[in-house]
Amino acid sequence: MNNRLEWKGGRLSFQRHIPLLALLSGLPAVVIALVLIWNGELAGRIQTTLTVVILGTWVGLLAALRDRLVRPLHAVSNLLAALREGDYSLRTRGSRPDDALGLILTEVNALGQSFHDQRLEALEAENLLERLLTVIDVALFAFDDHDQLILVNPAGERVLGQTKLELEGQHAEDLRLADCLAGDTPRVMELAFAEGLRRYELRRRSFRQNGRRHRLVVLADLSKILREEERIAWQRLIRVLSHEINNSLTPIKSIADSLDGLLDRLPADAPLREDLQEGLQVISGRSASLGRFMSRYARLARLPRPALADVDVDAWVRRVADLETRRPVTVEGGPRVTIKADGDQLDQLLINLLDNALDAADVTDGTVSVSWRADSHQIQVDVTDTGPGLAETANLFVPFYTTKPEGSGIGLALSRLIVEAHGGVLSLTNRTDGPGCVARVRLPRTLESAPE
Repeated sequence: MNNRLEWKGGRLSFQRHIPLLALLSGLPAVVIALVLIWNGELAGRIQTTLTVVILGTWVGLLAALRDRLVRPLHAVSNLLAALREGDYSLRTRGSRPDDALGLILTEVNALGQSFHDQRLEALEAENLLERLLTVIDVALFAFDDHDQLILVNPAGERVLGQTKLELEGQHAEDLRLADCLAGDTPRVMELAFAEGLRRYELRRRSFRQNGRRHRLVVLADLSKILREEERIAWQRLIRVLSHEINNSLTPIKSIADSLDGLLDRLPADAPLREDLQEGLQVISGRSASLGRFMSRYARLARLPRPALADVDVDAWVRRVADLETRRPVTVEGGPRVTIKADGDQLDQLLINLLDNALDAADVTDGTVSVSWRADSHQIQVDVTDTGPGLAETANLFVPFYTTKPEGSGIGLALSRLIVEAHGGVLSLTNRTDGPGCVARVRLPRTLESAPE
């Protein structure tokens, strides 16, 4: 049966259709009653009164019927419109499962509650996924069927050196990730991003969203794992060397001092006295120098966990820059930002980086500058020099390795330990806009606790 009734070439809506049928159904009885009243022997006043009562009752019942019919339908319509708009908090009254209309209202309320529960579960699942993406230490990238980035996690932002807002919508070719979308997986690749050339394990999976094919790229930084193993190996080696060398140096220096004292008892013109005394002094001096040398390297094995506190980046950089006296250090500045870090360790870090930059600047009589920038996740501090640049990068962070005549080979190794203990990254690269080198430190803005 159609919900519209053709009437004299027009159309009646549903809310007028039903009252009209009720009107037509009661019309014969009303007509008969009025005919009997007016054809009877009743007084004219009574006939008028009965006519008014009958017609008034009939019209009142029709109005009540229309109201009882239209009001619940409007309520259901409003509730369905709210569901369509995503508002699942509205409910209708008068829902009774033992009544036809009440059953409809009951089902609509149940539908709204179901949508509310589903949205709550979806929000909880989305929140859990967002937290997982934030916590995991592997870079995740999701690309659509046009190879445009639609999703990246904080680890991916650190790898590419850009924020999520800057990255989303860019093509894989522009992000230097096009090779990750082709070829076999899993496989190991060497990729150069903001953190320098590193080895990554690539994994890739496909999924569908809104009927379109998407691809998920996972990059696990193997260099970080290898460096951690390397760091542990160096610490163990340093502990062993320090223990064995100190055990030998202590008696050597003691015996050399004792023999030197015995030589003082000999006559001044005794044969070989001067040569022996000079030799013993060399032995004692070199023993003390070697002891100091090993004590510096022992710091690599005893670096404490950072004691986190608020550090004002501007005050930190300017304070350390003012300590340098060889040549001025230009502080180009940056935004006012505070991070959670160990202030003493950051001082040592920046001192080491500035010393290296100043040594390079001394070669070419160049300049050294410090600048920084920040986003919602991290800060980036750049120490830039105009020296000759880096000729050898493979052994930069290897303990004992140095290109300086008086260097100890500990500065950069210790600096990287400090940065990584803060959950950051240290890289050194040659400048592309001229001669010189850039030492770049990336540190998270918030760190609840120092990494183990």
